[in-house]
Amino acid sequence: MTEYAFKKTGRELSNWGRWGDDDEKGTLNFVTPKTVKEALTAVRTGQRYELSIPVGASGPQNGWMRRINPVHTMTVTPHDFTAAEGLFTAPEGLVVSDDFISMPLQSGTQLDGLTHVGYDGAFYNGVPADAVTPAGGAARNAIDATLPGFAGRGVLLDVAALDGGEWLAGGRSVTVADLERAEEAAGVRLGTGDALLVRTGWLRKGLTEGWKGWLHEEPGLDPECAAWMHDRELAMVACDNWGVEVQPADDGLIPLHAVLIRDMGMMLGEMWQLDDLAAACRADGAWDFFLTATALRITGGVGSPVSPVAIR
Repeated sequence: MTEYAFKKTGRELSNWGRWGDDDEKGTLNFVTPKTVKEALTAVRTGQRYELSIPVGASGPQNGWMRRINPVHTMTVTPHDFTAAEGLFTAPEGLVVSDDFISMPLQSGTQLDGLTHVGYDGAFYNGVPADAVTPAGGAARNAIDATLPGFAGRGVLLDVAALDGGEWLAGGRSVTVADLERAEEAAGVRLGTGDALLVRTGWLRKGLTEGWKGWLHEEPGLDPECAAWMHDRELAMVACDNWGVEVQPADDGLIPLHAVLIRDMGMMLGEMWQLDDLAAACRADGAWDFFLTATALRITGGVGSPVSPVAIR
């Protein structure tokens, strides 16, 4: 087993056993009735902001890791009821539409579950890698074990705006100093049970200039941010880029994923649409809000599409 710097960090920040040997929720354990109730004070206007990108054929996927953009297919249309050769009969004039969608669970706005990334033969809390099988998916640490998901205080840190541009440059590493500078500018401090949302502007870049090269080099969180999130006892983190962390990485393929998911037990939110929320926060100077982010109840899933909602 090759030693990388992130593995040492992972050992130092490990939450294995913190909530019991059978725990499958990880840092969502920081979300309690107390933190949820306290988060309601962040609702000031009642305005709601849905934070997902469209689920459709025009998404950012290019086939890497067998990820394609969602394929939406109609299975029943009104024509099937009304045409002379229609498949169904409805004498009262009823018409019906049915459809289905085929998509990688990680192809759009999504949550990474705790069997999405591991290393050295193990996932969070010592779950062995062979707990994920072709037929059954994840026998432990599956995405449905995270339900009811996150509900509580979210805080948006707009690092792109602090840098004075529409988006950060590809490969720009967002450091702890950047996060604390953004906290100070926003007049907030993240703490136990909170969700950190970081705007890099990278999603805006993809929507503005196209997706070419979007997956290969991107701004994102530096691996040093793991210790900061651990110390603050955050429940989850989400960004508007493809993979939360800066790419390319200097220490393995996705070292921050490895530490956050495998060692700390933290779900990651990826490709969240934060532009409209950022504009609202900027307008009135309030950067915290009530946030919900719940995965689909996918048995054995290792990730899930999500439609997060921020209520300000």
